[in-house]
Amino acid sequence: MGLLTADIECRQAVELVSDYLDGALPRRQRRRLERHLAHCDHCSAYLEQLRVSIELTGTVEPEALDDDTVEGLVDLFRRYRTDEP
Repeated sequence: MGLLTADIECRQAVELVSDYLDGALPRRQRRRLERHLAHCDHCSAYLEQLRVSIELTGTVEPEALDDDTVEGLVDLFRRYRTDEP
């Protein structure tokens, strides 16, 4: 299907998937994302890949990470956010 499906773009859908999986999306955004997923095979596949990855790798609590790892992840996130248009 095209890039724009059910009033949100694929890029927006990808950005919302983590919050969706965490149950942290407000109801309106969750419904918009679910409408998009119902019509977009690519984003639905991405969501399923994340679900499988999480299931296979489990979770890591922040307390289990050493300071260098936390600092590296925070730095990576900051660089990601500053590269956005």
